Amino acid sequence: MLSSSYLLLILVTLAIGGVATWWVNSSLKRYSNVPVSNGLTGAEAARQMLAYYGISGVQVLRGGPGQDFFDPRSNSVTLSPDAYDGRSVTATATACHEVGHAYQFAEGYAPMKVRSAMVPVVNLASNSWMFLLLLGIMLNLAGFVTLAIVLYSFAVLFQLVTLPVEFNASHRAMTYMSARALPEAERAGSWKVLRACAFTYVAAALTSILQLLWLLGQRQD
Repeated sequence: MLSSSYLLLILVTLAIGGVATWWVNSSLKRYSNVPVSNGLTGAEAARQMLAYYGISGVQVLRGGPGQDFFDPRSNSVTLSPDAYDGRSVTATATACHEVGHAYQFAEGYAPMKVRSAMVPVVNLASNSWMFLLLLGIMLNLAGFVTLAIVLYSFAVLFQLVTLPVEFNASHRAMTYMSARALPEAERAGSWKVLRACAFTYVAAALTSILQLLWLLGQRQD
């Protein structure tokens, strides 16, 4: 039977996730209907930002729905169809944010290096901590439970390191849009889109921290 504390944890994390999802979806939808005055698609805006900062060798690729990311392994920016072909505030903000990550990579931005170095450990931790936790509980092995919590701590740390990487990419995007003299209304809309997207990372980090605190509380009990 689930404890009252765990039920409360589930309700709180669901509420945080629900608010984050609603905010980002409403912001993306709202500004996907607001055209940019320069008429550029997201892909064109991305390439112009790369050229503006003198970043070469970065491909801008068309991905599938919901695929907006920078891949340091291939040094490429992938944009979803809406962002790649769109000529909206949302498309421009999304594209410039991802180029912000390419800019970080080209510059050797320290938090991005730390985050990249953590990926193998976090992948291992994410795939094994729950198994070890359940095994430790079923077999009454405190060592397995402790190891599971340690592994989960790496996943939480990864979430925390992700925050400055995402915030900085958005800051670089906004700096570029200001330098290119985008109208104030479009910059304000872009900031709202990026702020809503950033909150999803804050929400993920917060829920991870709450989960870790609950696990530590159970370990002490």
